[in-house]
Amino acid sequence: MKDLFGKAMFDFQTNNSPEDIITETSISEEDEMSIAYLFRSYNEMPKLEQKALQLSFGKTLDVGCGAGSHSLSLQNDRNLNVTSIDISEKAIETCQLRGVKNAIVRNILDFEEEKFDTILLLMNGTGIFGKLENCNQYLSKLKSLLNPGGQILIDSSDIIYMFDEDEDGGKWIPSGDKYYGELTFTISYKGEKEKSFDWLYLDYNTLQNAAIANGLKCELILEGEHYDYLAKLSI
Repeated sequence: MKDLFGKAMFDFQTNNSPEDIITETSISEEDEMSIAYLFRSYNEMPKLEQKALQLSFGKTLDVGCGAGSHSLSLQNDRNLNVTSIDISEKAIETCQLRGVKNAIVRNILDFEEEKFDTILLLMNGTGIFGKLENCNQYLSKLKSLLNPGGQILIDSSDIIYMFDEDEDGGKWIPSGDKYYGELTFTISYKGEKEKSFDWLYLDYNTLQNAAIANGLKCELILEGEHYDYLAKLSI
């Protein structure tokens, strides 16, 4: 991977002529994303993210922390002990420059150092699962990192709305053997293109079933304005 997402964050943080990122998925055309969005303050965040931060307590792990905005809010406004992880080296450098105290390059599947009261996976937290078949692996790992009484706060979207309706009001979904929330993502930045990667959107019922299968309780905390939701998983 070229770490283009990380480069874009680092360029923004260091004023190195940042540009918009171009994103494209297997079911949507190219779209521009302003990298400034990843640097938003608590007041600029969607209600789902604000709610997740409000519910966070104790020792917290921010998975896929990106530019560190959620971590900074919890660290500075709530005085929580936050560990921030991302697979992007440049994202972690960006977090460190912004003042995130404990930011490390790590894949969640390789994280074993300690346990947490709150584990956050925000901005389509299920995305890192990649495919539906990987849910058990990730949920089992996340569960193993929870302290007694701990919680996993995760958000996603039901992207069924992106598919066309047929004449009787049902949704027309191509390739019926594959879960409709499994996408491939491609990003481009400053003329470079990243290798495509798998990204998973999970509808709430599917997440709930996967959670139950892994010995986790699943609660719907909040629904957003656009088929998105925040869920809380606990043992």
